[in-house]
Amino acid sequence: MKILIHSANFAPEPTGIGKYSGEMAEWLAAQGHEVRVVAAPPYYPAWKLDEAYRWPPWRHEIWRGVRVWRAPLWVPRKPGGLKRVLHLSTFALSSMPVMLRQVFWRPDVVLTVAPALVCAPAGWLTARLSGAQAWLHVQDFEVDVALQMGLLKGEHLARAVRAVESALLKRFDVVSTISGRMCEHLLRKGVAPERTHLFVNWANVESIKPLTQPSTYRAELGLSPTTYVALFSGTLSAKQGLLVIPQAARLLVHRHDVLFVICGGGAMLPELERAARELPNLRLLPLQPLERLGELLGLADVHLLPQSQEAEDLVLPSKLTGMLASGRPVLATCRADTELATVVGQFGRVVPPGDAAALAQALCELLADPVQRRALGAQAREHAMLHLARDGVLDLLVRRMQAHAPQIQTSP
Repeated sequence: MKILIHSANFAPEPTGIGKYSGEMAEWLAAQGHEVRVVAAPPYYPAWKLDEAYRWPPWRHEIWRGVRVWRAPLWVPRKPGGLKRVLHLSTFALSSMPVMLRQVFWRPDVVLTVAPALVCAPAGWLTARLSGAQAWLHVQDFEVDVALQMGLLKGEHLARAVRAVESALLKRFDVVSTISGRMCEHLLRKGVAPERTHLFVNWANVESIKPLTQPSTYRAELGLSPTTYVALFSGTLSAKQGLLVIPQAARLLVHRHDVLFVICGGGAMLPELERAARELPNLRLLPLQPLERLGELLGLADVHLLPQSQEAEDLVLPSKLTGMLASGRPVLATCRADTELATVVGQFGRVVPPGDAAALAQALCELLADPVQRRALGAQAREHAMLHLARDGVLDLLVRRMQAHAPQIQTSP
């Protein structure tokens, strides 16, 4: 098949959403499919344009067997509600002519990855003009998250934005998302059941696996064999409620055998840096190379997965798959009736969002019970092997694309 991917996040060393777009493109090309990508230059999660991509603003490159076209975008220093919309809109506009050029290539599938939803019109139009299947993949419901977190304000604005979102969603042949609750949310937004598809975030279970010896990061951080590590690794964004981690660290500052480690970059980094200067049991690490991800995740005795209440069931954190594949228990902050709680409850503990005392207590209980930690970690690894292995997930994606090669008639 000829597959065209439209994604704002697509990095040479992929992280976050860009990680999945990059791995998917590379895997599809390795399976013999012709793959092209239209993407922005790397800027995430640091919210700073990669120096190597500052000029020329439009460029074409070959990356691991994939032809990639880059289109520029404006990157705000401090992303906020309106700034985020403008930021993604600049890429939607700059990438539109690049997308339309691909009509002459005549792809079989045009896959738009959201966020950013503002890119959906270009993906849909390119698919229609080329006779391709129009596929929209929703990694998170950015409109709902922005409204619930107050990034976009006003009743009239909310009504207008949701109406536009619903109209766009209903025009695609297939709309996929990453969890069962999010699929249900698509139905509430008017997407027909036969057009929805569960396309979960996967884990590379070959490169991320339980370590048979201590992680190399322990020596690099100068940790003693008796030090426990509670690890968060991922994008440092506001929707994750990350400040509960330094709050819990403050409550456990008397525990000299417990170290909190936060690894990554993003908008919350300055606040976390201020907290780390005051807390001897909190360490920050910059974003680490992709090839060391298995060693990094293996550093954890317990993985921390905080999430703000406003984002619950509107996004299922992509970092969860790697945590499970590493064979370590997970400690999440979310309400008990959410899908995240249902998943994590099988492989760890769940405490209320923002409750630092409950987080600290649950962590201490897990650290005090090595037998339970090993059992939960083994269950997490088994789940990852059975349900989240990359080859199985992407093979199912290809079969769904091939099954719908004859175009589904879209509503006018």
